[in-house]
Amino acid sequence: MIYLQLFYNFFMTGLFAIGGGLATLPFLYDLSDKTGWFTHAELANMLAISESTPGALGINMATYAGFETASFAGGVIATLGLITPGIIIILLIAKVLEKFKQNRLVQWGLYGLRAASIGLICAAALSVVQISLIHFNLIGESGLTAAELFDFKAVLFAVLLFFAMRRWNNIHPIAFIAVSAAVGIIFRFAGV
Repeated sequence: MIYLQLFYNFFMTGLFAIGGGLATLPFLYDLSDKTGWFTHAELANMLAISESTPGALGINMATYAGFETASFAGGVIATLGLITPGIIIILLIAKVLEKFKQNRLVQWGLYGLRAASIGLICAAALSVVQISLIHFNLIGESGLTAAELFDFKAVLFAVLLFFAMRRWNNIHPIAFIAVSAAVGIIFRFAGV
């Protein structure tokens, strides 16, 4: 039964997560809340691992989440669930898009999908910021200071990393990933 649930949930994610891997994050947060298969903190770890490994982010996330939920078979089934809608849609679109690509309605629809994609990616980015930089679980407590609300260590590192990547943009991203992993280990960036 868990395998059918994995396939169905990741099929639905693959069907509606338009815009790539980061667009799957809002769906995975919702899946976390509904099923309890993984926590938001575990999802942040999945994101870090998926970003650090070769391959598409969404597929890596599905594989990791499926593996964590139901071992090797769960990873395979979640991955198949995520990619199946894309395969079906591409096969269908390839047949008809050439015929209709100059159609105004088709162009408007594709333009609207771009906006949806940007919205999903922005929602994913905000979710990552919430988990990594801000302690939302403390909001509402009286006498809370800014130092208790923000993880200043993580905020400072994020700002430094942003400027380092802008300054030394000729350095391969793998070097930044490796340095980030080392800094996380040394300074114990544990999230939640």
